[in-house]
Amino acid sequence: MIAKGADLTATMDRLCLEVEALAPEVTCSVLSVDRDGFLHPLSAPGLPAEFSAALDGLMIGPNVGSFGSAAYLRKPVVVTDIACDPRWADFREAALLLGFRACWSTPIYGELDRVIGTFALYCRQPRTPSEEEKAIVEASTHLCSIALERHERVLERERRASIDLLTGLGNRSAFGTALSLLPCDKPGTWALLILDLDNLKVVNDGFGHHAGDLLIQAAARRTEECAAPNRVFRIGGDEIALILRTPEALHDLDGFAARLLACLTQPLDCNGHSVVPKATIGGAIFDTGDRSPETVRQNADFALYHAKETGRGGFVRYWPGIDTRIIHRIAAIRDVDAALRDHRVEAHYQPIVRLDTREIVAMEALCRLRMANGGLLAAAAFCEATADIHVASELTQRMLEIVASDMRHWRERSIPLEHIGINVSLADFHGGQLDTQIASVLDGHDLPLEHLVIEVTESAYPALRDKALLDAIGALRQKGLRVAIDDFGTGDGLLMPLLTMPVDMIKIDQVLVDHLAPDGAGAAVIGGLLHTARELDIPVVAEGVESEAQAACLAQLGCRLGQGYFYSQPLDYEAATNLLLSPRNATVSIGVGGPGL
Repeated sequence: MIAKGADLTATMDRLCLEVEALAPEVTCSVLSVDRDGFLHPLSAPGLPAEFSAALDGLMIGPNVGSFGSAAYLRKPVVVTDIACDPRWADFREAALLLGFRACWSTPIYGELDRVIGTFALYCRQPRTPSEEEKAIVEASTHLCSIALERHERVLERERRASIDLLTGLGNRSAFGTALSLLPCDKPGTWALLILDLDNLKVVNDGFGHHAGDLLIQAAARRTEECAAPNRVFRIGGDEIALILRTPEALHDLDGFAARLLACLTQPLDCNGHSVVPKATIGGAIFDTGDRSPETVRQNADFALYHAKETGRGGFVRYWPGIDTRIIHRIAAIRDVDAALRDHRVEAHYQPIVRLDTREIVAMEALCRLRMANGGLLAAAAFCEATADIHVASELTQRMLEIVASDMRHWRERSIPLEHIGINVSLADFHGGQLDTQIASVLDGHDLPLEHLVIEVTESAYPALRDKALLDAIGALRQKGLRVAIDDFGTGDGLLMPLLTMPVDMIKIDQVLVDHLAPDGAGAAVIGGLLHTARELDIPVVAEGVESEAQAACLAQLGCRLGQGYFYSQPLDYEAATNLLLSPRNATVSIGVGGPGL
């Protein structure tokens, strides 16, 4: 049975029965001893179940019957009279009621000479074992040792197959098993959280994979400590799953997630570098209508996806309808992916002009997708796709290459264009490669960095608080790159980016321009911004200028630069080239040193 890999309990039962058949005067028992020194009944077909159950979980010791004493002393213990032996004081009554007067127990050894069990023979007469019984014990303990060791190796293989070796947490396989066993008969009895480490790639790239491993280990340890006694699993390179069943966590899922994020974001020493673990969490509770645990898993994934795309570093709980929005976003990503593959991404250019002379002083490059029917999609139609890090990175890479190529062609035609603004998304910053992308593309076209301004929406500015990212952008700014705040005035903290972030230019959002009226609130707000910008020596561009009245009002307030359909719609390369070559701009020097900037 051992050689064929039969079940351990069945094997030990068979051994006990064979022993009792050879020596009818004895009753056989086998106990295992775990690594912490606790006893566990393994086989005793001739003993009542309640007697064996009473021994489960006992700690071995010098006065724990024959069985616990033998394991503790690491030698055979022969008790010839249970009625008067002090080692049986706590178990004497139960044994005597069953008619047993003697018990002889022998330790079972495993690898490294560790006691892994005890083999005992009970006798109804107060006596010592015969020579034949001693021989049976010797043979049986040897067989028990082989069987127990084999069983431990099987368990260890199973454990390793279900354990993530880096963190010690359950792995994806163990998570799948645990998920499949969850009850689905009562809503609200369990919940699932999926945690994604936001800055693992940045740490790996910046400090090496060993630092990344330390980050994963710390995140796993902190998650497990915060979530205990709920179960925690590592299900991917940077993903951790939690199955929550405690009433406290289920009653306040948002509060639990907030505490977990707070535990995670304590600074960590990674090979001498101070790293703050950053994470985003999506979660779902098993609810009415959920068909299976896998449905809850999918809901939690939807919530995580939404959390990562709309604002990393927080928690989003699944709500009906979130999957529809994500499906739309996935469709947008698919459309952008196809456009990238088919080379249907184009750059269109909208001029930035001086309000007094209407001379072009700069351009903003706007991304457009050429449809299969020849039509154009503006960025607003596929902006959801740019929330995905990989899509955003590829789209930005393509736009940088197009813009750099167009700038090179304009230079070769002696058009003195030196400054183009290009939009970057929040996901570009999370990707951690924006600085190298910009430097590589412009260097490849032999263009200095001062020819480019990256435009960052005000809502994306929190991403720039990451020190590693700030340092990378700072290094590029020292070489000439400039950073503009796009859509300025629509965020909650109107002036905070000017105080805390690298800012070289402000682009006032069209929403404020639309509210312009002489002596109105819009004029007062824009006037205040212009005054602040002048004090900080930061150029300002008013976006969305669509009428002569708006242009006049802005000029009166002291704004020098404008952009909008009043001057020109976005133009493709050929049309933009013709505009730049028009007589009106023949003498204009466009760029960092040009008029207006």
